[in-house]
Amino acid sequence: MSEDRPYIEQNTREYERLRFLVERLDENDLRVSVNDHWTVAGVLGHIAFWDGRALALADKLDRGLASRARHLFSDSDDEPDEVDWINDASRPLIHAIAPLDVARLSLLIAEETDARVAELPVDHLWPRDPDSPLNPLRASHRGEHLDDIDAALRARAQPEST
Repeated sequence: MSEDRPYIEQNTREYERLRFLVERLDENDLRVSVNDHWTVAGVLGHIAFWDGRALALADKLDRGLASRARHLFSDSDDEPDEVDWINDASRPLIHAIAPLDVARLSLLIAEETDARVAELPVDHLWPRDPDSPLNPLRASHRGEHLDDIDAALRARAQPEST
């Protein structure tokens, strides 16, 4: 692991955790409720959505660097402080995707995202560049939601006490 890229190892760890989860889940597992708003499949789609945002920002960074643009990102690229409306707006679309398809898609997008952020110049990524909206550490977001999924699946597997 490079000292200036600790996120690579962390992303790999959470990607492998995601891969193990997706490989063992069936349709019924993917339909388990994680909370009042999201199923397991929905949470995986949510992870894919935010990884997809990182991919879009990576593409924009590459285009800006190639054209030698003075400003690589615009103010509109910043993540708003309050993202609940984005999650709420994306939820029906994510839940409309077949659960097995969204699970596989989350894995593909995570793999692509990790590969892309690993090759980007760290001087243009947050936190080294505090003005960059591109955080290469995908592991913390994935890990938080994988913990939620694990808890929901464990709760479902525990027999109810009478």
